[in-house]
Amino acid sequence: MKELTIISGKGGTGKTTVSAAFATLAQHKVVADCDVDAADMHLLLDPRERAGGDFIGGATPRIDPELCAECGDCAAWCRFEAIELDFDAGYRINPFACEHCGLCARVCPEEAIVLETRPSGRWMVSDSRHGTLVHAQLGVGEDNSGKLVTLVRREARRQAEAEGAALILNDGPPGIGCPVSAAITGVDLVLAVTEPTLSGLHDLQRVAELCVHFAIPLVVCINKADLNPENGATIRDWCGARDIEVIGELPFDPVVARALVARKSLAEYDGGGASSAVIELWERVKTRLGVE
Repeated sequence: MKELTIISGKGGTGKTTVSAAFATLAQHKVVADCDVDAADMHLLLDPRERAGGDFIGGATPRIDPELCAECGDCAAWCRFEAIELDFDAGYRINPFACEHCGLCARVCPEEAIVLETRPSGRWMVSDSRHGTLVHAQLGVGEDNSGKLVTLVRREARRQAEAEGAALILNDGPPGIGCPVSAAITGVDLVLAVTEPTLSGLHDLQRVAELCVHFAIPLVVCINKADLNPENGATIRDWCGARDIEVIGELPFDPVVARALVARKSLAEYDGGGASSAVIELWERVKTRLGVE
């Protein structure tokens, strides 16, 4: 079984558009939407949920005023300055500043601070028109999206093993933070989707450094490559100097927007240059992975 994660240095480069097209073209696969902070693969695959559960991202501290001696140790130890003294109600925790680390509960000599768990998101296994989709939704403002990404990948592997799938296809999150690390660790190949801009090159450089750190093979796709051929050439030169393969280039094509409005992947939509280019891209990627 092979595992491919598609990422980008920032949002809006076309990462999910490519992922959805691959989900249409790939055989014997399980698709995982690892962009749990802003999941949108379900918008294109029309999933029907068949299993799922709550995600507990961490514990929230609460001060019991009956036990609190107002010694101030918790406030003194809190590096986030999330514990404040209210002269009318005693010490209280500012939920907007609290990072849920739990240190206050450990240092309280009266054991007046308890850690309470509650759901902070949901994960789902769904049937879609292109096979099994494992996806999730993190609650607004909730923490630990990296842990939820790990849960999604773990469930996707469980589903893939049960189905005898040859490929796990991960639509990863943007950026280089904790969710991205959770989405690429241990995979067989990372495909970075970038665009021919200076910021696109900068973001690609950060993604490449992350892949080098985790010793994961990286290939690159330049989306909307014809919008700025000069910057596209700069990206190709940078990749060539580091033995990073530019495995495909997609043209700017209005058909992409029409396909998304129709809630279809680019590979499903009867389009022109971009549809053909994404099919060619998948052929190269699957050859690199060794899957059908």
